[in-house]
Amino acid sequence: MTHRFPVRVYYEDTDMGGIVYHANYLKFIERARSAWVRDLGIDQNAMRERDGVIFAVRRVEADYLGSAKFDDALEVETRTVQVTGARLVMEHVVMRGVERLFQAMVTVVCVNEAGQPARLPANIRLQLH
Repeated sequence: MTHRFPVRVYYEDTDMGGIVYHANYLKFIERARSAWVRDLGIDQNAMRERDGVIFAVRRVEADYLGSAKFDDALEVETRTVQVTGARLVMEHVVMRGVERLFQAMVTVVCVNEAGQPARLPANIRLQLH
């Protein structure tokens, strides 16, 4: 299943040349990932309070393929690539229409309050398979 999240490029997202500053693509995919988790019905605050675990980004492998500009309407596509006991790998693609501008493979892990690796709660693992 692919989750789609719309993003509008604002002036604050751009550099002096009017194109999206490279680090802002990470913000776009973070917003999309948060919306995706919320749309799955996962309450991250409840997960922290009930299970004592949170999601943390472990790795990002990114490719910049094109340039978004001020006022562009973009769409972030998110899909699950792999789910293990404590790790989730997702692919994010930022599109402008049919043009692929950015893609990233993101590894998210589950950690406890001490920052140590923890298993994903079973109900979440089941939703992601």
